[in-house]
Amino acid sequence: MTRATARRRVLRLRGDGRSTRPDALAAEEPLEIRLGGEPLTVTMRTPGQDFDLVAGFLVGEGLVATGEELTALRYCAGTDADGANTYNVVDATLRDTTRPLPLSAHRNLLTTSACGLCGRDTVDAVRTHVRHPVGEDPLSVPPALLYALPDRLRAVQRTFDSTGGLHAAGLFDGRTGELLCAREDVGRHNAVDKVVGWALREGLLPLTGHVLLVSGRASFELTQKAALAGVPLLAAVSAPSSLAVDLAEELGLTLVGFLRGEGANVYTRPDRIV
Repeated sequence: MTRATARRRVLRLRGDGRSTRPDALAAEEPLEIRLGGEPLTVTMRTPGQDFDLVAGFLVGEGLVATGEELTALRYCAGTDADGANTYNVVDATLRDTTRPLPLSAHRNLLTTSACGLCGRDTVDAVRTHVRHPVGEDPLSVPPALLYALPDRLRAVQRTFDSTGGLHAAGLFDGRTGELLCAREDVGRHNAVDKVVGWALREGLLPLTGHVLLVSGRASFELTQKAALAGVPLLAAVSAPSSLAVDLAEELGLTLVGFLRGEGANVYTRPDRIV
């Protein structure tokens, strides 16, 4: 088993029968993200593709928008009882060290100070950080191509097959439907960050003409991450939130929900589904 999974013995009940057997679990460990040596945040994640996760997180917080702005990623301090590196601390170095506070700082402040206004103010905060406008992206996607994407993503969710406990995100070419990158994680946001971080490190940002698919619902945060990466179309197999729809409409991003079988709901910019 890799660090993405762990094994535990469980009592398995089936009707009146019972048995003891090992079971595969999705691993969950903390990852401390540092910026220039200073602590920035801690996220709970499934180990693996940590550099992609950190790179995508920085994109989603409006701190970087192209690969050239992220100069280095490295594992640093963090050891277990035996003195071995836990690989649970990653330090990022930016070319521009004067970028403003990440969006999470704005959200935390707004959540504690003006809950009734946080929706409108948070949308405005995201809009000011978007450096890859998606509203003018000429992407057009036929419904048949859109319907095929969930099965293509599901086919590569290998860790989910063994644990049943991970979310997934997939990046697709909007013209051909080719799956370019898929990532799994216990956190929906982390799976998206890993995909966006991969794209950043591959020099693909902004993700003009691409489709981002998530295996759960489309929250405000996931819509924000898609917009900051320049993705013109975000699709989810489940429902979007009201604030996600508000943000997508504000930015000109196509938001698709309930993408299952040969059906979907298009909440914003339906003109891209042709």
